[in-house]
Amino acid sequence: MDKRKNKVWLVLVGLFFINSSVALAAETDWSKAKESHASIKNIEVNYSKSCGCCKKWISHLKDHNFDVKLNATSALREIKKQYGIAGEYSSCHTAIIGGYVIEGHVPADDIKRLLKEKPDIIGLSVPAMPVGTPGMEQGNRKDPFYVITLPHKGEPEIFHAYEKY
Repeated sequence: MDKRKNKVWLVLVGLFFINSSVALAAETDWSKAKESHASIKNIEVNYSKSCGCCKKWISHLKDHNFDVKLNATSALREIKKQYGIAGEYSSCHTAIIGGYVIEGHVPADDIKRLLKEKPDIIGLSVPAMPVGTPGMEQGNRKDPFYVITLPHKGEPEIFHAYEKY
């Protein structure tokens, strides 16, 4: 009987250590994921030097603690083509962060959510240049707008609706 109790005890102790190791590994993986999300602050913004709203959107990013690398270019059309941004989803600037494309006046909080959730998409877009989006402020006027996904295949979906922004 004592040998049987010892075996049961050893199995229970072994299970305890296995469960502890799994929990520790899960905690470690989460902290690494959290660290990698926090470290993605570098965003490269491709824009035209003559664009005033681009500069305002860049200020919006800096105000939200992004480290902005500026790329003033006259080749925006080519950059958009390189990243697969169709004309109906384009805007005045194209940014790259964490492997994602950010097209237009996407609010910083939506970029942070994208980096946290890491969906399998090309990126996000605010097509055209809606009044009231970051960089397109005009007094108290704020038109409704949508942040949409840029999928690898299929149709874009609404990522965030600002209907009463």
